[in-house]
Amino acid sequence: MGRKQSQSPEREASLLLAEFLQVAITSIIFLKQIYPTGAFERRRYMNLVVHRARHPQLHRYIHESLDAMVSYFEQGLIESVAVMFFDNHKIPIEKFVFKINVNRVQGDRMEEDAHLESSLRSFLIKLSQSEPLLKGSAQDLRWEITAYFCSLPSDNKDRWIPTHTIQWQQPPLITPIKSMNTDPLSVQLYLEHPSLLEPV
Repeated sequence: MGRKQSQSPEREASLLLAEFLQVAITSIIFLKQIYPTGAFERRRYMNLVVHRARHPQLHRYIHESLDAMVSYFEQGLIESVAVMFFDNHKIPIEKFVFKINVNRVQGDRMEEDAHLESSLRSFLIKLSQSEPLLKGSAQDLRWEITAYFCSLPSDNKDRWIPTHTIQWQQPPLITPIKSMNTDPLSVQLYLEHPSLLEPV
């Protein structure tokens, strides 16, 4: 997590956020047991044992999806990133939502690396012990990574496609999982699932 002198604090924080979300999203996918355990390998990240996708297409999808968001994190255009699980009819079953904010850093210093790393580690530990994740899922679920923008970016509009997943008609039930607020990152993770009033 050493600081590169040529990068602005916002750029550095955005790159760190993308890297962190790659690990967190891979953990969610692993814990939901959608793929066989052989599709993942154990790696170390911030001195924690985490899972990394071994399958090239799975790894590339997660990595490239979040890499494409870095400049938009930096500009403050993305308000949340969700891992959405849905059935064969494109109806959402649940959404793991990362509400994010890359705070503007005064001067050129980010918060001490040790404190930031400790907060991120704590987040990943809580994620791995989260009850909604430990339940696993039906094998026939589909999933996607979805970014929610505050406003659409003016560049590369053709790069972003709308999701074709059906939206819920009623406000969802929300289960908080973990939040952290440090300089320069704020991240809140919560689970959304359909209201009991949602038409089936």
